[in-house]
Amino acid sequence: MNFIKKPFVILSIIAFTAVTIAATKYAATSWSIDKSHSSINFEVRHFFTNVPGAFEDYTAEVNFAPDNLGESSISVTIPVASINTKNERRDGHLKSGDFFEAEKYPNITFVSNKIETTGDNQFTAHGTLTIKDVSEDFELPFTLLGVKDNPFRENGIVAGMKSEFTLLRNDFGVGTGDWVSDAVVGNEVHVTLNLELNATK
Repeated sequence: MNFIKKPFVILSIIAFTAVTIAATKYAATSWSIDKSHSSINFEVRHFFTNVPGAFEDYTAEVNFAPDNLGESSISVTIPVASINTKNERRDGHLKSGDFFEAEKYPNITFVSNKIETTGDNQFTAHGTLTIKDVSEDFELPFTLLGVKDNPFRENGIVAGMKSEFTLLRNDFGVGTGDWVSDAVVGNEVHVTLNLELNATK
């Protein structure tokens, strides 16, 4: 009886140890965003010209390793109240019921459920984008610009990511009444994310 049990116990311990080591070695790196070197910008057409804007506040949980996309994930929350188009009156209008209705729907969120590679340093995060009360399947494309040791942080590493994509504001109900029309404010919103991230080895 002992002869049967002992090999089973030993194999179980070896298997558990191997899984633990593998999980530790290949776990996706947890990154924090350096907001002083990052930005969330957008452009929307007004009549004929594009008007730029940005969201000044956001939080994100980024777990990412190019060689372990199975454990990689991205979760982002953007407070609508942080919108800034360098025009206080316009910002107030965008936060109102005509557009974002910020008091009722204070945050824009994106939560990934899968990340896949699409080319050299090119990736797509598949997930759910929620704006107001509308949640849609969304593909967030991004480029890994590079990863290197951070000379200003002991045992630190720094990475850069960039993403560019276009949203249709009317898909998310951002524009009600007369503002549904794209005659004055365009329906297409061009978004650019520039992110600098830090992690510890």
